Formats: sequence, C-alpha cells, structure tokens
Amino acid sequence: MNTQLLHQLETGLEKMGLDLPASVPPRLIDYLELMVTWNKAFNLTAVRDPAEMVSKHLLDSMAVLPFVGAGRVADVGSGAGLPGIPLALACPQVEFVLIDSNGKKTRFLNQARMVLQLDNVQIVNQRVEDYRPELYFDAVIARAYADTRIILASTAHLQQPGTRILVMQGKRDEGIDEPGYCLKQTHLLNVYGLDAQRHLLEIIRAT
Repeated sequence: MNTQLLHQLETGLEKMGLDLPASVPPRLIDYLELMVTWNKAFNLTAVRDPAEMVSKHLLDSMAVLPFVGAGRVADVGSGAGLPGIPLALACPQVEFVLIDSNGKKTRFLNQARMVLQLDNVQIVNQRVEDYRPELYFDAVIARAYADTRIILASTAHLQQPGTRILVMQGKRDEGIDEPGYCLKQTHLLNVYGLDAQRHLLEIIRAT
C-alpha cells in the first residue's frame, strides 16, 4: 500500500472533520489502487495521477458522507463507483445499489465489490430508466451524471414521498422548479486539496 497516499487521505479526512474507523482509510486506498490498475485498460476516469484521485475522487465522495442517512441508497451513473464505493466502505450498515449502463465499468465495480468484500453493495448494469427495483430508495445520489431536472425525471420511479435526492455538482445550481419536489438545502462542500467549487443539492420528494 502506498503510505504517502494513505497519509494524504487521512490528512484530508481530518481537515474535513470526518472521523472514520481506523480500518476505513486503508480500504479506501485499496480501492483507489484497484481503480488505478483497471484505469490503464478500461478508461474508468480521466484522472490518472493517484494523488489527484485522492482529492478529486475519494475526498470528493466522502464530503457527502454526513448527508447519506440510513436505509437504501441508489448511486446513479456510478461509473467507477463514485461516490458509492467510498460511501459503502464508510457506511457498512447502509445498502448501496450502484447503477451504470457501461459494461466495462460495471465489470470493474463487480471486481471491486469482490476484492473489498462489500456485502452492502449491489451492482446493476442497466440504464437507470430501465431498472425496476422491488423496493423504493431512501436516498438517490448522483455525481456528475446529468443536470438536476434530468436526474429527478430519470430516477422518479426509484423514489417515494420522503426520498432524498442528493445532487453533487460544481457550480451552484440556482435551485429547482419541479412539481412534487422541494429543495431542502444547498450545501457548500469543503473538499481538502480540491481547488474548485463543490456543492450538494439536498432535494426531498414531496409527493
């Protein structure tokens, strides 16, 4: 394991006020190193430098940890497993369903699930519009997937009244004007080592 990356990650988590069990940061680095290896052939992410991945992927994902809550969480357009896998490592009591239509990326996700022994993770290789779960989700989270209106529309069948939709974005969206939804709060995310604006829209399905 790369101890420099681990130190960078632990420093970032501390600066961001995230107190995790000691076993979690090394597992996050295991995931990052697996992503680096697969990225050479599968083009999972445009970020190639592992040190950049710590801030742009791991810490960026962990910034939404305080807002995840409990129950069942859908990570829509999960890609390389961001933010679903980092959050699943930090929240073993929460059930995560990672949804992506790209077969290469879901093959990586299945490998990561097996290597990291993530019993609280399910991988779905489908367009989110075609996925029909037996149960609704308590939260739906999307990172760099689409604009807010598309996220709400494409995941409506995964929601019920009270479902929280967590939209990760860069530049702050001015809000939403969609029937049946209310914007609870916009959170400014402080991501250690990332020189860019990050925000989280916390939206509630009202009806």
